[in-house]
Amino acid sequence: MLSDRKKISDIGCLALQTAHGQHLVDFKRKLITEIGTDKVQLVTISRPSAYGEYEPYRFVDTEQEFEQAVKRL
Repeated sequence: MLSDRKKISDIGCLALQTAHGQHLVDFKRKLITEIGTDKVQLVTISRPSAYGEYEPYRFVDTEQEFEQAVKRL
């Protein structure tokens, strides 16, 4: 699965390849609690090619890198 974020007013998104499951649920809940949902949308998708509205994807390597980038928005 892929968890990605999209700043609603921007083109493209930041993406992190990860596994589906409770860890992903907990990670997303933590981020939503810290940043809210007003300007950032967190989405879990299985096939990036099926979601062209989020392109271009910029992949990061770690959850820490993803979290830091999202918090800078």
